[in-house]
Amino acid sequence: MRTPVASRRSLSLFALSFLWALHPANALEPGDPVKGEKVFRKCKACHAVGVDAAVKTGPVLNGVVGGAAANQAGFKYSKALREAADQDQLVWTVENLDVFLTKPKKFLPGTKMSFAGLRKDKDRQDIVAYLATFEEEGGN
Repeated sequence: MRTPVASRRSLSLFALSFLWALHPANALEPGDPVKGEKVFRKCKACHAVGVDAAVKTGPVLNGVVGGAAANQAGFKYSKALREAADQDQLVWTVENLDVFLTKPKKFLPGTKMSFAGLRKDKDRQDIVAYLATFEEEGGN
């Protein structure tokens, strides 16, 4: 049985996009946690990490990489973030963090995070690598 031309074309486009996404040049580059610690200085006014981290204007970011959004007890998240976490089951994957940290209000309209974002890809990669060194309990 022959496949219609449109179906074959759709299948080919899907296969090409899948292979493109798998190509290492198109994946997010791993960051440098040492450089990420320096980039994190921009975040310290509102966020903390580490064993003795405490809630500030923003939540503690221990365990954020790979963790569910809006899951920290003791922090009042924006309605937008709570709804995204409930409805979409938002998880802070490396990819989601990358997009969020580019322009938080564009990624999630209604977020309380007033930070404008990090323009440089490398800064975002480095900060995510740094945050990944902190487990939910606080140690690194």
